Amino acid sequence: MAQKIGFISTRFAGTDGVSLEAAKWAQVLSEEGHQCFWYSGRSDRDPTLSFCVPEAYFGNPENVWISERIWGRQHRDKVISERIRTLADYLKTTLYRFVETYEIDLLIPQNALTIPMHLPLGLAITEFLAETQLPAIAHHHDFYWERERFSITAVKDHLDAAFPPSLPNIRHAVINSSAQTALAFRKGLGSMLVPNVFQFESPPPQPDDYSADFRQQIGLADDDILVLQPTRIVPRKGIEHTIKLIGMLKDPRYKVVISHDAGDEGYAYHDQLVEIAGAEGVDLRCVAERISEERQTDAHGKKCYTLWDIYPQADLVTFPSLYEGFGNALLEAFYFRKPVLVNRYAVYVEDIEPKGFRVISIDGFVAKETVGEVQQLMAAPEAQRAMVDHNYALAKQHFGYTGLRATLQALMQSLPS
Repeated sequence: MAQKIGFISTRFAGTDGVSLEAAKWAQVLSEEGHQCFWYSGRSDRDPTLSFCVPEAYFGNPENVWISERIWGRQHRDKVISERIRTLADYLKTTLYRFVETYEIDLLIPQNALTIPMHLPLGLAITEFLAETQLPAIAHHHDFYWERERFSITAVKDHLDAAFPPSLPNIRHAVINSSAQTALAFRKGLGSMLVPNVFQFESPPPQPDDYSADFRQQIGLADDDILVLQPTRIVPRKGIEHTIKLIGMLKDPRYKVVISHDAGDEGYAYHDQLVEIAGAEGVDLRCVAERISEERQTDAHGKKCYTLWDIYPQADLVTFPSLYEGFGNALLEAFYFRKPVLVNRYAVYVEDIEPKGFRVISIDGFVAKETVGEVQQLMAAPEAQRAMVDHNYALAKQHFGYTGLRATLQALMQSLPS
C-alpha cells in the first residue's frame, strides 16, 4: 500500500553523500507509488514537498553555540543543558507540524540519529518517535564513534539515548559491514546492510558539445592523460598517493586533476599537496572553481561543468582514500566505465573487493609494480574495455537500484503495523 514518507535531516542540498543517497531512496520509493516529503534545515528539494526549519540546520547559530561547548570536554553546566532542551523541544513541535501537514505514515531520518552534528535535532526525533510510535527507518551513514572529534564529550547521556535510539518502532539501516558489527556491539541493535547505490540500470549520458571542450578549457593537450581525483581535498582522501604514482611514472603527459575544493577543513593539506607535486615534478590542477552542481557561467564568463561532464573526459580515476564510509566516487567511476586505482581501505576490502571488481590496487603505498600496471593498462585499450565492462556489470548486480528496491521493501515489511 502506498504511503506518505517523510525524510529528515539537517540538510538536503548539494552533493554530500547523505543528500545524494536520500534522493536515490526517494526515487526508488516514488517509483513504487509512495509519496516522499522532506524535513530539513536547508533544502534544494521541491518546495511544495519540503518543510524547511532553519533551526534544524547544523550550521544554525544556536546549534553552533551548543556544539562549541559539548565536544572536547567532559562537563556541561546547567545553561548548556537548558539550551539543548529548549532547542530540542522547539524542533519536536516542528516535527509534529511536518507530520500533520503532509499526513506522514513513515519517517526516514537520514544520518540525523547517527552523527551528532545537530544534537538537539537527534533528541527531538527520538522523543517524537517515542511519543507517537510512528514507524521509522533510521538510515545511518557515519556513527559518532567513527569520528575523533566526538570522542571526548559532555553529552554522553544524550548520545546513549538518541544516537541511535533503541525503540520498537525503528528499523536501522547501515552502509557497510563494520558499521553493522559496531552497532550490534555498542548498542545491541540489529540492522540491515544497505550499501550506497547508483542507477546502473540506466547507462550514463554521452558527452555532448557543451562538455567536449573541458580538457581544452583547463589547458590539456590532445595527447595528455587525464588522471581524475574526484574528491574533496581532505587528508583522508590520500591524494598524496596519486601524486606519488604520477611522479614515479615520469611521463609529462599525465596530468592530475582534482575536482573539488578543500571545503571547511582548511587549506593546509591543499598547500602540502602542491609542495609534494612540485617536488615530484607532477602537473597538478585543482579545478573546483570550474565545477558546479549545474552547467552555468561564472562571474568571469568562464564555463562551469558538472562532475558528470568530467568523468567521460578522464583516462584514469584515482581513489586512494585512507578511510571511506562506503565510496560513492568509486561507484561513479564504475558507472562511467573508467579504469580505477584504489587504495584498499577497510570498507572496500570487506564489502566491495570480494564481489570481484577489477582495479589497480595499492596497500597504503605505491609500489614499483603499481607503476608497471598503470603503464601496461593505459597502453592497452582492449584490456581497459574488458575491465570497465566487467566492473559495470558487477556494480549493476550488487549496487544498483534493483537491489535497493528489494531491500527497502524488506525493511518496510519488517516495521510494526
